[in-house]
Amino acid sequence: MSNVASAVSHDITRQSLPIRDFFLGRQPILNRDHQLVAYELLFRDADTESANITGDIAATASVIAHAVQLGLANVIGNHVGFINVDADLLSGDVVNFLPRQKVILEILETVEPTEDLIARVTELADAGFRFALDDVVACSDAVQKLLPLVEVIKVEITSVNVERLTELVRRFKMSGKTLLAEKVETQEQFALCMELGFDYFQGYYFARPTVLTGKKLRPSQVAVMQLLAKFTGDMDDAELEAIIRQDPSLALSLLRIVNAPLSGVERPIETLTDALSVFGRRQFYRWLQILLCAESGQSPARATVLLSLASTRGKLMELMAAKVDPEDHIVAGTAYTVGVLSLMDTLFAVPMEKLVEQLSLSGPVRDALLSRIGRLGEMLKLTECLERVRETGPVPTRLLEDLQLSADDLYQLQLQSIEWSEHVNTSEEFEN
Repeated sequence: MSNVASAVSHDITRQSLPIRDFFLGRQPILNRDHQLVAYELLFRDADTESANITGDIAATASVIAHAVQLGLANVIGNHVGFINVDADLLSGDVVNFLPRQKVILEILETVEPTEDLIARVTELADAGFRFALDDVVACSDAVQKLLPLVEVIKVEITSVNVERLTELVRRFKMSGKTLLAEKVETQEQFALCMELGFDYFQGYYFARPTVLTGKKLRPSQVAVMQLLAKFTGDMDDAELEAIIRQDPSLALSLLRIVNAPLSGVERPIETLTDALSVFGRRQFYRWLQILLCAESGQSPARATVLLSLASTRGKLMELMAAKVDPEDHIVAGTAYTVGVLSLMDTLFAVPMEKLVEQLSLSGPVRDALLSRIGRLGEMLKLTECLERVRETGPVPTRLLEDLQLSADDLYQLQLQSIEWSEHVNTSEEFEN
């Protein structure tokens, strides 16, 4: 083990490391049915240009230390986390602090498979760790040396043509490997990778809006979206009830649920006020998400992933607003609304302009959603940047300064928003 790696390993066991100025990126990995099966955890240092701080073993170890100390489950929920590792990290003891049943170690393409490296990967695999190869673009000698030890092959689809892509899929499928297409940015790329036989997909394709010209939201869709967008911890039950009353079918649906035989109520519930009291706010929020999935027309799995991302955005923006101005609860609630609504054009295949018009949104909300301007627009831009740390480059320091947030503030708010919005379904596709 190198001296640096040894020292860092000792620090992890001895004390909590101070939070560095880095940002967390959490990129979803979906299966062929658009179900969420894993996350890749990416880290952007506030002072560097690199998407991952893997060139510095101490910094990478610090990232792992914080992931463990803060609870990896808070970041990846019930799913598996892909974490980049380089030769230095593999050779040290730092990886032993990761829960082997919850992570897949992603060997970077820059790692040279020396005899010592292969021996170390073999040792870790025998101990229960699982591995993936990152950014594979050819079946090179280096890839072939590591192939028997890895479970997942990640192919960077933008770096190879269709012919080579087809050949890579054929070769790795014959070796019994799970194939993951990374940097899938469009529905056309997703369709091609589906046809070729990829098992898993990583990229922003699922969150890109595909709009249908002339399509408008139905009244029931508007009502459910208004409820979900305005649902914050401080929202008054009277306001919830007022929105529900705008759509009689929504009110009837709620009354039917609370009066169902399995609900356990001792007497019939006849008013919306009583229904909301019996239902409970947490259960009500989950019910809204189910309704929105059903109303969207999307596949339930894809809608669930989009809603999870939307709720994470909303909560992070709400926390940002509360941090900047703790006394202004209205702005915090509005920030949450902007985050949730920012993906509704994708969910409903409706142009954002039409959505804004139908929901009769205020000027600041409209400016944020349509143009990413104003204080709310800056929060939304910062949130979107954090979702795509691999593609967007360094987190803009100007946005942090304008919002009067430190890097440490933002990191802590990220973790809180992720933990709060972990509503996705449990998947066991990568589980043992």
